[in-house]
Amino acid sequence: MQDRLVRFELFGQEFTFYSNASEEEVDSVIALLREELESGDTFTRSSVPSSKMLVLGCLRMAAKYVQLHREFDAYRQAQEASLTRLIDKVVSGLN
Repeated sequence: MQDRLVRFELFGQEFTFYSNASEEEVDSVIALLREELESGDTFTRSSVPSSKMLVLGCLRMAAKYVQLHREFDAYRQAQEASLTRLIDKVVSGLN
């Protein structure tokens, strides 16, 4: 897919970037950022510069990503252990 210009507005400012992601993917990412920035902030938008709000939102999303990655690794290890036990049971049953 070819890079295309993406424009969106947030905090009264227009942001633009180029992306080769699908329109649906870009829309999902922007919606996720909006949701993250609008969820349960303890400060008001007027008291914090928009650039700082964006960085804080991205940091929160990165923290969630790291947590999900850790949880997925634990899940994968548990599944591998479960499969190993199952294989051992099947092998011992064949002997």
